[in-house]
Amino acid sequence: MLQPTPADTFELSITRLIAVPRAKLYRCWTDPALIVKWFTPPPFTTVSAEMDVRPGGASLIVMRAPDVTDYPNRGQYLDVILDRRLVFTDAYTGDWQPSAKPFMTGILTFDDEGEGTRYTAVVRHWTAADRDAHVAMGFETGWGIATDQLAALAATL
Repeated sequence: MLQPTPADTFELSITRLIAVPRAKLYRCWTDPALIVKWFTPPPFTTVSAEMDVRPGGASLIVMRAPDVTDYPNRGQYLDVILDRRLVFTDAYTGDWQPSAKPFMTGILTFDDEGEGTRYTAVVRHWTAADRDAHVAMGFETGWGIATDQLAALAATL
């Protein structure tokens, strides 16, 4: 018999109140020309992005390390609600093709709050080991820096 696992066992998250309308934050997450400007914390860069933002649509975001190693990140959108919510996973690489090693599902929400947006990014991992690996990779610092970059770019739109 399967035993339920508390969701937070494999979950990491970040939430911020950002002083821009949710549509601008959503656009930064869904426009390939914008995501390459903010997505990775230095010294990494995002060198390209292909995004078919719709349920079932595929994405490919390529990050580059300082040693010029490219890290392609393929995924698929599971849920898309304009200006409100994006859910994506690396469990599929597009056209519902399973990936070799699923790692996470991301759930982004953009909620009106005061003059700005309550931005929440929840990352659910397949295993505790995957979650721990993400922590070791610097989830809190990396996603924090990326969120700062997201907010700064969205403020210029």
